[in-house]
Amino acid sequence: MITSELPVGLDRLEVFATGLDHPEGIAVTPDGELYVGGEAGQIYHIDEDGGVQEVASTGGFNLGLASDASGRLYVCDSAARVVWRVDPRGTGREVFAAGGTGRPLLCPNWGCFDGDGNYYFTDSGEWGAAVGAVWVVRPGAGARVWTEESKAFPNGCAMAPDGSRLFVVESYPSALVEVPVRADGSAGPRRVLQELGSMVPDGVAVVEGGAVAISCYRPDAILTWSEQEGLKVVASDPRGTLLAAPTNLVFTGEDQGTLVVPNLGRWHLTRGRLGLKGAPLFYPTRSQLRS
Repeated sequence: MITSELPVGLDRLEVFATGLDHPEGIAVTPDGELYVGGEAGQIYHIDEDGGVQEVASTGGFNLGLASDASGRLYVCDSAARVVWRVDPRGTGREVFAAGGTGRPLLCPNWGCFDGDGNYYFTDSGEWGAAVGAVWVVRPGAGARVWTEESKAFPNGCAMAPDGSRLFVVESYPSALVEVPVRADGSAGPRRVLQELGSMVPDGVAVVEGGAVAISCYRPDAILTWSEQEGLKVVASDPRGTLLAAPTNLVFTGEDQGTLVVPNLGRWHLTRGRLGLKGAPLFYPTRSQLRS
């Protein structure tokens, strides 16, 4: 297992925005607008200079954020146990997903879209109980369980650029896995790509070339993984100050080469360029979503 007791890559990172309430979820809209969630339900807008403005609140505990083509946000709220759809421009919120018949959500954690407007999100369940699942909300339909094979606290997830598989990081026991998306939209068998030992992975994003970037709640590190090179540490902070329980990650900028990471252990975002470029995200239109 790869670990690092020495600082790695910190000279290429900086504190970007401060005064946040233990930020975890983060999303970038098609227009490049950056939004971050707080642990008391806050939704913050972050401007290019790191200025912070609270623009909405769910009143819960906001985990994963995603955006559609209109800039509406899809917010996993672990306290309310729902996924909200929030218009950060102040036109209110609505429940987008609230579990299925006879199966409420336990801990909705992170969501992402595919190219057809399907929204996949993890329900982490309870720590150590192995009762998690991945759900899907198809356009015009309610939420339903997509796969129960990823059950060991499934956390961050990211769709492959060709829509062929969903990457998921499982936090305990920890691993990077993939779940194929079959032609009919159903889930294929879970495949372990990398066991992660005592690490606690939280977020995952696809980067150019087929690799993925992983943010680790423990240790305070950013990793990459690929079939060709395996697991690598690209940033590590043994003091836990610049990177402090990094939870998720997005890529921004015209070249998608700037990494932005929220830090649940503190009150700031971390930003930098680590030689990675994010793969394009899917932003469904209102027509695709049928709402």
